[in-house]
Amino acid sequence: MSLGAIDNLDYTVILCSRMEETRNFYSEIMGFPIAEDRENWVSFRLGATLLTLRPRGPWSVCDDGPRPQGSAAVQLAFRVPLAAVDRCHEELVAKGVPILRGPTDLPKWRHRTLFFRDPEDNIIEIYAEF
Repeated sequence: MSLGAIDNLDYTVILCSRMEETRNFYSEIMGFPIAEDRENWVSFRLGATLLTLRPRGPWSVCDDGPRPQGSAAVQLAFRVPLAAVDRCHEELVAKGVPILRGPTDLPKWRHRTLFFRDPEDNIIEIYAEF
């Protein structure tokens, strides 16, 4: 097998400066089911993929180093059915989550999108195709 034969993303790790706050965001605000919950490693099951959190800093492979305040390390995009974009927006607003851009149609992309941030300042997109 070569690198070009890789066809699956198994998990994504978000490096956290605010581990507990970010854990609560994904479990309580987003409602993602927890697959594994350890002191320095929390995984949420999303279909066939895991979204995992771990503290930012030195570990056995490298030192993650600091991240500038207010900058995103990643953008996560979650696809939902078309009608769900507006419902997700309503839920997020009701839970007090600041919205970067409310539900917007992007005809060039054939997407309806909604953008906000997690506690680590990562950009979160909820979108649907139309």
